[in-house]
Amino acid sequence: MLTVLDALKKTTEYLEKKGIESARVNAEIMLAYILKCKRLQLYLSFDRPLNENEKNLYREFLQRRVNHEPVQYITGIVGFYGLEFQVNKSVLIPRPETEILVETIIENTNENEETNILDIGTGSGNIAITLAKHLPNSKITAIDKSKDALKIAVKNSELNNVKERINFIENDILNNQNLFDNVFDLVVSNPPYISKKEYNNLEPELNKHEPSIALTDFSDGVIFYKNISKQAKNLLNTNGKLFFEIGAGQSKKIKEIMEQNNFYNIQIIKDYQNHDRVIWGALT
Repeated sequence: MLTVLDALKKTTEYLEKKGIESARVNAEIMLAYILKCKRLQLYLSFDRPLNENEKNLYREFLQRRVNHEPVQYITGIVGFYGLEFQVNKSVLIPRPETEILVETIIENTNENEETNILDIGTGSGNIAITLAKHLPNSKITAIDKSKDALKIAVKNSELNNVKERINFIENDILNNQNLFDNVFDLVVSNPPYISKKEYNNLEPELNKHEPSIALTDFSDGVIFYKNISKQAKNLLNTNGKLFFEIGAGQSKKIKEIMEQNNFYNIQIIKDYQNHDRVIWGALT
């Protein structure tokens, strides 16, 4: 008989031997998903035996994880800013660092005013949907070049009851310019910012499983920042705001790009590891 406690002990040891980081957490997340409970409830059910179907599914999940498939793709679920999102290999997995981007926008936007927002490269829709939940008077347009990503984003907007508040559009910002009938008060983007050189050295969870077009610009890592900042005069109202998530070591370069395109009062926000993570400014 294999109990919950036995399963967690054995799988944690197995994952550790295979070099999987946070092995215990991974084991708990997968088992809790299979048993349809919260992770905390596992600790109240240590003596509960697993049936054959549960054991077989757990073995399948473990094999996928030791092949470096991210646990979020295995369960198909990820939490972000207190909300739940569905994910698959068509979209980048939302990161805690991106919560800082969302929080910065919320803190610098009047929730009582109608704000017209453009989210460039929406992916799973996590940024647009979270803003819709926390800025009830906002009107949001969310674009992505991937049809498959947009399908997930639309589904997530339905799950979080904001579908009517967001207009999802298939659009490649690098190749399709000036396609919007209106201008925006706020533009936000968490663009692909990993350079081609860096991408080749990423851990397998990233470069073997997550969509490459959401991670790298296949160049120097700043193509999207240059393009979006340049287009801003056509996308934003006067004094409109532009918010970016940025990668490590990019803040100086991206600040220069924004200044060259008439942004002022540029501010940089650090993440939990004290790295520059968010940059934003207003258009003159």
